[in-house]
Amino acid sequence: MTSKRFETFSFTAVLAGMLLLAACTKKEAKVTPPPPPPPAAPTATLAANPNVIQQGQSTTLTWQTTNANSIVIEGLGTVSASGTRTATPGESTTYILMAKGPGGTQDATARVTVNPAPVARTVTQPSEKDLFAKNVKDVFFDFNKANIRSDELPIANNDAHFLGQHADINIMVEGHCDDRGSEEYNLALGVSRADSLKQSLEQQGISSDRIKTMSYGKEKPFCSEDSEQCWQENRRDHIVYQR
Repeated sequence: MTSKRFETFSFTAVLAGMLLLAACTKKEAKVTPPPPPPPAAPTATLAANPNVIQQGQSTTLTWQTTNANSIVIEGLGTVSASGTRTATPGESTTYILMAKGPGGTQDATARVTVNPAPVARTVTQPSEKDLFAKNVKDVFFDFNKANIRSDELPIANNDAHFLGQHADINIMVEGHCDDRGSEEYNLALGVSRADSLKQSLEQQGISSDRIKTMSYGKEKPFCSEDSEQCWQENRRDHIVYQR
């Protein structure tokens, strides 16, 4: 081999070696992985059934959450990720659920309207004396008469019916007259009128020992005018409640 060919070969060999060395020492490019996805945001729902109640009644709260590691309902405290709970609010209330997780916070609400409970009405039973005043009526008479008029008989009969249903009630029958005539005459007429009603009541089964009588004549008028209408008001048997 000539020296020139040897020099060419040597140069080629050195160049190849340098290229090989450069290839070996070249750094490989680094591959950067993509960033991980962000945490999922929490979800939350809250419902009340029923959502309108009366005081003293209960409602059922139902909730559902995802992607949360802390779930709190105001007024109830920490709860599980999902569930139900019975609540009895004393007034209208908005329940708030707060769900927290790595992905953030989510709230949910449920409104419960509480209406006042109906007020129980106390029914007051009328007293026996009240019933007497409502049902027992006075009996009226014609001028100078002591017999019960035909149009007053239904009243006398109704008085007897009521007294028959209330055997513990006693009565005083007061005979009254208008102011015409002497005092003595009217006192006697008042006695006759009181006795007339007493006999009518006894005939319908009312015991005589439950009935007392007296006459006021014209001493205690119910009306003080001098007119036929006023005189008629004074001609009566007035029945007084007694025990």
